Amino acid sequence: MRQHSRKLTSRFVLSSVLIVCGCAVGPNFRPSAPPAQTGYTPEPLPAKTASAQSRAGAAQHFVKDLDIPGQWWTLLRSKKLNRLVDEALRNNPSLDSAQAALRQAWENVKAQQGSYWPQVSAGVSGSRNLTAISAVSPASATGNPYYSLLTGQLNVSFVPDVFGANARQVESLQAQAENQRYQLEATYLTLTSNVVTAAVQEASLRGQIAATEETVRLETDLLGILNRQLALGQVAGTDVAAQEAALAQAQQALPPLQKQLAQQRNALANLLGRPPSAEPAERFDLDSLSLPRDVPVSVPAKLVAQRPDVQAAEQSLHSASALVGVAVAARLPQITLTAQLGNEASTVSNMFTPGTNFWTIAAGLTQPIFQGGTLLHKQRAAEAGFEQAKAQYRSTVLTAMQNVADALRALQADATALRAAVAFERAAFHSLEIVRRQLALGQVAYLALLNAQQTYQQARLARVQAEANRLADTAALFQALGGGWWNRNDVRADAADGR
Repeated sequence: MRQHSRKLTSRFVLSSVLIVCGCAVGPNFRPSAPPAQTGYTPEPLPAKTASAQSRAGAAQHFVKDLDIPGQWWTLLRSKKLNRLVDEALRNNPSLDSAQAALRQAWENVKAQQGSYWPQVSAGVSGSRNLTAISAVSPASATGNPYYSLLTGQLNVSFVPDVFGANARQVESLQAQAENQRYQLEATYLTLTSNVVTAAVQEASLRGQIAATEETVRLETDLLGILNRQLALGQVAGTDVAAQEAALAQAQQALPPLQKQLAQQRNALANLLGRPPSAEPAERFDLDSLSLPRDVPVSVPAKLVAQRPDVQAAEQSLHSASALVGVAVAARLPQITLTAQLGNEASTVSNMFTPGTNFWTIAAGLTQPIFQGGTLLHKQRAAEAGFEQAKAQYRSTVLTAMQNVADALRALQADATALRAAVAFERAAFHSLEIVRRQLALGQVAYLALLNAQQTYQQARLARVQAEANRLADTAALFQALGGGWWNRNDVRADAADGR
C-alpha cells in the first residue's frame, strides 16, 4: 500500500511539473525601432573645430562611429586624474548602492521563478486526547478515555501557469533587474564624468585665481609707484585714488574664486567617498590636462544602444508590458493541484505499520466572476502604465539626442570662443604695452593705463575660462555618448550581477 501511494505521489509531482502553459496572455514585448535620423544638427557637422595658439587650442576632429574606450577619461592624459577616478570607483557609496540594488533585483527574479515548481512541505503533529467512553473512539475498544494520535504527512501543491501569469511576472522582474543593471552603468558614467568635470573646474579656478593674484600684485606695485610720484608732485591725488579703487576691485575678486575652489575640492572629496577634511593631495591646473584630438560621433540609431539611461527606460517599458499580461491572466481561471501523503498512529512504533498510511489527491479550478470591477481596472491601470513607460522611453531618447547635439554645438562654439579669447588677450596686452610707453612720455593720462590694465585682466580670465570650457564640454560629449561602458572590464560591476 505504501509503495502504491509513493507511485501515485511521484506521478502527481511529475505530471504537475509537465503542465506548463501553452501560451502567455498579454502583449509580447518588442524593442522600439531606433531613430531614423542620421545626425544631430540641421546642417552637416564640420570635419573639425577651429584652432587657436593656446593651451587646449588644437582643432578637434569629429570621427563618425569612433568607438569609445571604457576608461575614456584616460584620453585627457593625466595620471593624477586616473588615480582619482579609480579611487572614486572603489569608494563612492552611490556605486555601492547601485550594485546592491542590482543584486536585490536578481534575487527577486529567482524568488519568483520558484513558483514554476511544486511547493512541498512536511509536517508532524501529535495530540493527547480525552473522550467519552460511550463515543466512537479508540477509547470505546479499550475502555480507556485517554488516547494519543501521531500524524506525519507530506504536502504537495502546484499551480500550473496555464495562462502565463507567473511567466509574465518573472519576465517583468527580469526586465526590472536589467533596468537596475543599466542604472548601475548610468551611476558609473555619472560618477566618472563628475570626477573629470570637478578636476577641470578646479583647474579653471586655479587659473583664474593665478591671473587675479598676478593682477593684484601688479596693481599693488603700481600703487606704490603712484604714491611716490604723488609725494614728488608728479601725479594728482585723483590718480592715486583711482589706483586704490582698481587694487580694491582686484582684491575683491579673489575671495569668491577661493570660495568656489574650496567648494569644488569638497565636492571632489565627496565623489571619492571621503569627508571634506580628507581632501585628496592631487591638484589640477590646465597644464596637467590634455585635449583629445579625435572625438566620437555616434549616429542616433547607435546612440540608443550606448546610452544606459535609454536602455534602462526600454527595460522599464518591457517590465510594464509584462505586467499587462499579469493583469490579464488574473481575470482567467486558475487551476490548483494538491496532494497529501502520510501516516497516522497512536504510537511512534506503529507509525509505519500496515493500515496507518493515508493519501489524498485533489484538483481545483477557480474562476473570478465578480470582483466589483477590481480586476478589470487593474488591467486598465497596467495598460496605462505601459503607455506611460512608452512615452517616457521616447522622452529619454529625445533627451539623449539633445545632449549629444548640445555637446557638439558646445565644442564648436568653445573652439571659436577660445580663438577669439586668445586674439582678445593678445590685443589687450599689446594695447597695454602701448599705453605704458605713452604714459611714460606723458602722451596719455593715467586713466588710459587703468582702463588698459582692466581690459587685459578681463582678457586673461576669458582665455582661461575658454580653455576650461573646451575640456569640460569634451567630457560632456563622452558622457552624452554613453561613456564606453560596453568596453569596461572591471570585475566589480560584473560581480554585482546576481544571475
